[in-house]
Amino acid sequence: MTIKEITSLYQTHKEQELEGRYITNSHIKPLLETLDSSFEVSEIGTSVLGKPISAIKFGTGKKRLLLWSQMHGNESTTTKALFDFINTLKHPNTTLSHLKDACTFYIIPILNPDGAEAYTRLNAIDIDLNRDAQTLSQPESKVLRAAFNDFKPHYCFNLHGQRTIFSVARANKTATVSFLSPAQDEHRAVTDSRKVGMDIIAEMNNTLQDLIPGHVGRYDDSFNINCVGDSFQSFNVPTILFEAGHFANDYDRDITRFYIYAAYLSAFNYIAKHAVNGDKYEDYFTIPENGKCFYDIIIRDANVGTTENPEILDIGILFVEKLINKKIEFLSKIESIAMLSDFYGHKEINANRMRVLGVDEQVVKVGIENDFVTIGDVNFLLKL
Repeated sequence: MTIKEITSLYQTHKEQELEGRYITNSHIKPLLETLDSSFEVSEIGTSVLGKPISAIKFGTGKKRLLLWSQMHGNESTTTKALFDFINTLKHPNTTLSHLKDACTFYIIPILNPDGAEAYTRLNAIDIDLNRDAQTLSQPESKVLRAAFNDFKPHYCFNLHGQRTIFSVARANKTATVSFLSPAQDEHRAVTDSRKVGMDIIAEMNNTLQDLIPGHVGRYDDSFNINCVGDSFQSFNVPTILFEAGHFANDYDRDITRFYIYAAYLSAFNYIAKHAVNGDKYEDYFTIPENGKCFYDIIIRDANVGTTENPEILDIGILFVEKLINKKIEFLSKIESIAMLSDFYGHKEINANRMRVLGVDEQVVKVGIENDFVTIGDVNFLLKL
């Protein structure tokens, strides 16, 4: 598919009812109710707090694709892009009609509805579902494993979001989209199953490099059998991890949403049209590994000492996401006071060696949340 075709489809079919970072069952329920009979919508289980976990099955093809999103409740970008994709297939389209003919899709849009409601990574009893793949102690984990066992997928798509700290290697490039073909053993062997996932990732990377050159990263492949991707890969089912990251000033992840959508179409089209056997797996290793080189704000050349005894350092600030009145607020927290010459800020302020103070002229300290700082006699707002 061409970039022009992908862009046109997205602009036409973007789901307008989903916006921002806070996406819950109440947001997707009306969308599920509008799907026609070609989309089989079902409740496949409930969460710790009894909230429904829904699934959408569609397509008639022999190639079975299992996708799940919001395993971590506060990682919603991939969920929005899933509904953009579903919208794309709701209407007859000669460009993509082959996807439903070649593939059968089984999508769990919100695996962790309690975490989504509370806007937390964990479920209602503070369990990380992505560390529960072996114990299966949580109802949400059991729902996903049952879907895997019953559907018997040929491909799994494990859909996540990552923080604004991630870079492509150590370059001044945000990791807007990151991928991983997880290890399936402690030796990180490049098995046939991994090769297939790597092949598909290489295809998606080709597409994204035309859209966001230099902004695609490769996630760390340290093995942990308790992680869902590693577990499913160990069953010899090619599993692909998505991490939706940051781009420019896109804190609502609406720009990144389009790139995730483009990656979906690239992968699904590739699978539908080809017998993917892993031949192109080596291209996967040309994708740079992720680094952690970004702060949301860096205040450069700040005097964090006194007028009489200046101490010139940089101040690294990260946003803390908090759910307030069902809206995500980004609060500024000082994460580091050090020489940060090897790091980048999504926004940078030069203090020009002037003294930097917090609220009420407090000395700045690591761990303090500040809405603004004073540089000299000027207030700088740190909130979005």
